[in-house]
Amino acid sequence: AAHLEGALADRDAWKATRCTLAKAIDVVGTKSALLLMREAFYGTRRFDAFARRVGITEAVAAARLRELVDAGLLARQPYQEPGQRTRDEYILTDMGRDLLPVALSLMHWGDKYLTGSRGAPLSMTHTECGAPITVDVRCTDDHHVSLDELTVKVAPKRS
Repeated sequence: AAHLEGALADRDAWKATRCTLAKAIDVVGTKSALLLMREAFYGTRRFDAFARRVGITEAVAAARLRELVDAGLLARQPYQEPGQRTRDEYILTDMGRDLLPVALSLMHWGDKYLTGSRGAPLSMTHTECGAPITVDVRCTDDHHVSLDELTVKVAPKRS
């Protein structure tokens, strides 16, 4: 388990009311939201392709895409096919791109624990060198950090 320090050490004395994990789950905690983000990472931009590739109704796709735009993970950008009306496509924002390690971590976890003997269905590698992609918890001094080496305490207030 992680080491809780300071005000967090007595777990019964506090509640996680400002938990950013809970806030993040509020934004991307539905299956359809995460799968829409997966498709955005893979280059999907058009509404009908999102709905088709994720296998959700247009109503659910519209609601989830609106939520992802409102949250700042995707942005709408107008486009127009020749002879057609103007429509919006969905572009990843910096905030959306920053979700990639989370999605990769979930995929790696699923590869390890949910695929059985079949193994990972996808191979992900660094385009430049071909090495496999990994997701790891590291400190800013580049040390691997396991759960029992993690210390959690209340962050200092910002001014």
